[in-house]
Amino acid sequence: MMNMRFKSCAALATALLFAATGADAAAEVAHIFWKDLRPATQAIAEDANLPMIAAKLPDHGETLSLNLQDKMIQLAGYALPVDRDGDLVYQFLLVPWTGACSHMPTPPPNQIVLVTPARPYTMKEAYEPVAVTGVLNPGMEKSQLFILDGVSIVQSGYAVRKAEVVSVDTVPDTVTLPVNSPWSFLNKKKN
Repeated sequence: MMNMRFKSCAALATALLFAATGADAAAEVAHIFWKDLRPATQAIAEDANLPMIAAKLPDHGETLSLNLQDKMIQLAGYALPVDRDGDLVYQFLLVPWTGACSHMPTPPPNQIVLVTPARPYTMKEAYEPVAVTGVLNPGMEKSQLFILDGVSIVQSGYAVRKAEVVSVDTVPDTVTLPVNSPWSFLNKKKN
């Protein structure tokens, strides 16, 4: 009987320790923005009055922010499926604006995150606004993206594996394309 009580107390202590550790881990999530993934000296999309593209940048957008390496982050953006089966998405690119990579030029690698959800994510539409939470790993990776007019190879500068993914209404620091841009139809309507 005493041994059974000891096991119950040990199980309770373990559960409490796990709960406390989980709460601490949740408190350590850094909510970041797209600007945090690029060097402070790099021009932003609004400065050029067009979305930035790697070809226009001196380093082709390959300079990454290593101060976020192995940190638990949360970043909102638009999901573009890379590996899917119907509505279930097993891997996607997180990009800062709608239309990136398929309807318009590809953002630089330091503005693309390759995301592998912890569980397949049910996606209603391409460029669905989502928030991704997980450990950020800088490193160049190439993904094969199937788009309407063929196949494209897209290089991402970051990866988040075993990510928690949730749908969101808006992306706080989204790039809004200028009205005179041929791609302005891709601007998401704000409610």
